[in-house]
Amino acid sequence: MSAAVDPVGDQTGVLASVDADHERAAAYFWSFLLLRGVRFLPERLVPVFFSTVVELIVRGGDPAAYRAGLVVLGRLYQRFDLCPGDGAVVTAAVVDTVRRFAGESWGPELARVWEQGCLRVLRLAERSAEMLGDGPLVTFGVVESVVSAGVDLAVVSVRPVGRLDFVAGEALPVCSPRLPGRWRWLSPANAPRADGTVEFHVRAITGGAVSPVLVGQVAVGESLWLGPPCEVGLSAAVAGDADLLLVAGGTGLAPLRAVVEQLAVSRVRRRVTVVVGARDLPALCEMAGLEGLRRAYGGWLTVVSVPGDEGVDPLAAGGLLGAVLLHYEPGRLVVVCGPPQLIEEARTWLLVGGIAPDDLHVAVTFRHGFDAVSWASRQRHADTVVAEVAGGEAGEDRRAGDVP
Repeated sequence: MSAAVDPVGDQTGVLASVDADHERAAAYFWSFLLLRGVRFLPERLVPVFFSTVVELIVRGGDPAAYRAGLVVLGRLYQRFDLCPGDGAVVTAAVVDTVRRFAGESWGPELARVWEQGCLRVLRLAERSAEMLGDGPLVTFGVVESVVSAGVDLAVVSVRPVGRLDFVAGEALPVCSPRLPGRWRWLSPANAPRADGTVEFHVRAITGGAVSPVLVGQVAVGESLWLGPPCEVGLSAAVAGDADLLLVAGGTGLAPLRAVVEQLAVSRVRRRVTVVVGARDLPALCEMAGLEGLRRAYGGWLTVVSVPGDEGVDPLAAGGLLGAVLLHYEPGRLVVVCGPPQLIEEARTWLLVGGIAPDDLHVAVTFRHGFDAVSWASRQRHADTVVAEVAGGEAGEDRRAGDVP
């Protein structure tokens, strides 16, 4: 009796073979469509579309990464009006391309697996398009600098080739062509700038596939793919005119620093306290930058550092959350960003400590169903927020256009 086929394992091997020659594979996929009269997106975006589809067919274990890929596909689907009837042709093109480039990894029993997987991904992309509505598309960026900020941390500065509209505190899917289709959420560490440049703070996660590449391999002059910016619960828009208590652990300080930069040029003046779990030199350097903002813009900004205890808790979660409770006042909005462990503890212990549920906002992690539902409910309003900020809070600057 022959051994049972493991479709998932075989798909992973097939994907590795396709990724090894992904540019030629994308070109073959495109030519397959053109010969059948299907041309639904610009040729420059074909590698983005193809690699994202095949990645989502195979890998579904990371909810955040999967959602990032669906956001990219959904916006492409919506912008270029991919018709439901086109799905069969696109699926045939994907299966034929994968078969051609998989080499010995391919077997006839995999054709049906890939066909079903592709149709499922396209259905999810259609739902994502309905949820997202119109808005920013995928653009490309050129890496201008990669500066080491520690053993496992890098500051990556990128200049978008086109206009990148975002609001401080938003996150966007980012992908390196070194790992085509493997999107990860990153939040800009700066408010929108007149020159359009964007700064990402990336920590290499042990055992991760993408973050070590961004930290240790991506070089100046390389291209990055930049997906549509999305609201993830961190922008100042969630607060209205309320005072803010911003809580940051790890690289979670980066998007909150961007929020502070944007608030500094806002017409709405409010009290803002930033509580930071500073456990290493890079975090202390970020603190120095915030102190510079505090000195430049007056007494509305307070910065509090909570040192971590490496021997007990590398994230200093207990001390950090305790400091939050110390600075909290009813009616003051608490916004928490950091590693998933910090988010989980904040959800539980800050409410137990007396923070009103309506005053607590945490960054979306996609680890729970309610995360995805809450995140989806925000996206329809994102373009309105961009327009309001462009006309009000950020003035001239607004016109420029932890990951595993």
